[in-house]
Amino acid sequence: MKRIGVMTSGGDAPGMNAAVRAVVRSAVYHGLEVFGIERGYKGMIEGAIHPIGPRDVSGIVGRGGTILHTARCLEFMEKPGRDKGAAELAKLGIEGLVVIGGDGSYHGAEKLHKEFGIRCIGLPGTIDNDIGGTDFTIGFDTAINTAMDAIDRIRDTAASHDRIFFIEVMGRSSGYVAMISGIAGGAEDILVPEANNGIDSLIERLREGHARGKKSSIVIVAEGHKSGGAAAVAEKVAAQSEFQDNRVTVIGHLQRGGAPTAFDRVLASRMGLRAVEALLEGESGKMVGVSGQNMLLRPIAEAWELRTMFDPGLLRVAHVLGV
Repeated sequence: MKRIGVMTSGGDAPGMNAAVRAVVRSAVYHGLEVFGIERGYKGMIEGAIHPIGPRDVSGIVGRGGTILHTARCLEFMEKPGRDKGAAELAKLGIEGLVVIGGDGSYHGAEKLHKEFGIRCIGLPGTIDNDIGGTDFTIGFDTAINTAMDAIDRIRDTAASHDRIFFIEVMGRSSGYVAMISGIAGGAEDILVPEANNGIDSLIERLREGHARGKKSSIVIVAEGHKSGGAAAVAEKVAAQSEFQDNRVTVIGHLQRGGAPTAFDRVLASRMGLRAVEALLEGESGKMVGVSGQNMLLRPIAEAWELRTMFDPGLLRVAHVLGV
């Protein structure tokens, strides 16, 4: 193997740049040429592929976002689109590929591996931390710390005005960010897609808290909760109870941007090195995961077959401590 490519795909996550840097510098260390693929699979199809070296990744370890940019590509989901992408890689003699992204990105990598024999290794880059085969994903730690900081700030004003604040965090199908940031921020209740807690139980908990003397409350809502986002939940609570003086804050994409934490920088760096060495070992169709302190290679399909969920016991922690 002489040439490899690296790309970021799907939603951006803090630490992606640290992963790109690690892949590039590890590859050069091992005598490989590296090509950066712009805008994920979309850029691959369009031939937006260029050489990238150690100096191109200088100073990016602490930058949020991704210097390679990212995009979603419906065309790559069809065989003709994948044919175009594989042909562009073949033109440049790229034999291996490191794909940094979520399970959607991994699906594309698995197709390249199975249909064209291109060696592919995936790195888990998503703030949701819902990819199977790894304890943590790149970007998760930064996202929960960003959310926690926002919760801390909002609690100050909630306490000043004796109000209930409903704070919406990202998580269409995973409540990991909501659960961890909610416990860390001392939320009175946390609504996540994985649990059946609804408006009635939320109102009951708010009433219990106020009966104990609470003047203000923080409720964290994952965007994918069955009752809707924070605005929908706040509206239903107001319509069905006495808690009509409430406010809504949607943290949104603030969780994706900004400088990655030390944890995410180190995690991305270790994963990037392991990905390059996996390619050199002849591995393909695998993802790099972390278990404890160990970097592991797992079948890439585990990303969606064994989706990671927070420990259900955390729900009890949140309820007991939110009284």
